[in-house]
Amino acid sequence: MSHNGNGAGYGMVVAVDGSAESDAAVRWAAREATLRKIPVTVMHVVEPMIVNWPVPPVQGSVTEWQEANARNVIKHAHDTFVAVEESAPDGIRHEIRYAGIVAELVDVSKNATMMVVGSRGLGAFGGALLGSVSSGVIHHAHCPVAVIHGDQIRRPDPRSPVLVGIDGSPASEDATAFAFDEASRRRVDLIALHAWSDVGVFSALGMDWHEYEDQGRELLGERLAGWRERYPDVRVTRQIVCDQPARWLIDGSRHAQLVVVGSHGRAGFAGMLLGSVGSKVARAAYSPVIVVR
Repeated sequence: MSHNGNGAGYGMVVAVDGSAESDAAVRWAAREATLRKIPVTVMHVVEPMIVNWPVPPVQGSVTEWQEANARNVIKHAHDTFVAVEESAPDGIRHEIRYAGIVAELVDVSKNATMMVVGSRGLGAFGGALLGSVSSGVIHHAHCPVAVIHGDQIRRPDPRSPVLVGIDGSPASEDATAFAFDEASRRRVDLIALHAWSDVGVFSALGMDWHEYEDQGRELLGERLAGWRERYPDVRVTRQIVCDQPARWLIDGSRHAQLVVVGSHGRAGFAGMLLGSVGSKVARAAYSPVIVVR
């Protein structure tokens, strides 16, 4: 196994731990890296254990078991990658790091094109980590983060559209740009979803749904106009809904090959996306989710 200690030019970084979600992340990254023509770095972070028995507490100890497990995890990820793309050994790089997992991955993301993580992984003794790593990375990474679920191992229908959530915020604008590029790269349609998330506000403002729907279509049209000119090959379907956006994005993910959301949206009645919305979508979607920062 090769270990690359150079922090620059990682390309696509896949965080691996040997779990089913980790395997799915490697398979997805192998196909995506081929599509994007960028290198892949498979990375396993060993978090030093706190030893408090039978000796006084020692911070930062790495056990022989952890060392052996790290090598096995990297080898398994390598074999999984090669099995998907039948790549030559030089088509993937490997690295083992020793630090806090989330902090280390966030630091690595400064020099990565994209970070790929499983929706959840394994703890030190095989127990499930309920999204703590993926949640930390999507909230703090410096590059786009793809979150992959273990049940998303099969290759998606290449004709399925890309779905993007749009709320008019700067983060949403970045997500829109990213989504258009992905749809164009894949040669598929783009579904642009805009949600009004507070139904009770209509009566307070003396509005009805149809009045807001017109405003929503106008906002969506403005946000899409420049990108449609830049990507004339991408056919766009607009979707205006009166409901919590996470519900619609998760439901739409059943028929999309990719969901794109911003890292956080604007406040206000139509505010959406990470915080809570993007987190819910990344955790519960039926297709890979990319959080654009």
